[in-house]
Amino acid sequence: MGAIAPPLPTSFDRPDLEAAGFVGWRKWDELRRSNLREVPSDPAVYVVFRPTAGAPTFLDTSPAGWFKEQDPTVPIEVLSANWVPGSQVAYVGKANVADRRLNQFARFGAGEKIGHWGGRYIWQLLDSDQLLIAWHVVSWTEPARDYEKRLLAHFAGLYGGARPFANLTG
Repeated sequence: MGAIAPPLPTSFDRPDLEAAGFVGWRKWDELRRSNLREVPSDPAVYVVFRPTAGAPTFLDTSPAGWFKEQDPTVPIEVLSANWVPGSQVAYVGKANVADRRLNQFARFGAGEKIGHWGGRYIWQLLDSDQLLIAWHVVSWTEPARDYEKRLLAHFAGLYGGARPFANLTG
């Protein structure tokens, strides 16, 4: 592992995220069909990116899986209140084993009873099938969680203190 962390992206648009080292840019269905073959098993941070910057449409009912008898559906008023106008990044997550964590996230969104409660708001986006997932392997001496926290703090600095739409905690 290298010792120096790369610079944070200048913004959270796709070109700046790519310049900062985010790769992949696959839709959920593409990841599921490939069995996440190209996603590494290394520690990583990932973003869920909405290709359009327009206002979202929310589903009344989440298609995600119920876990421990809990409905993942959130009231539309809550979703609307969490939306970050102007941001295309809907979620920032970390994974100690990237392919395993993204596999859980994808299966949860497909309706399976998987314990991936974090990020559940994205499944109520009408266009959740168009979302892109990109990841950045953490190959320097910093835990993935610390890099995730730095990215979230940077996002908050750019968006008036807000977290990405589906990040409920920092």
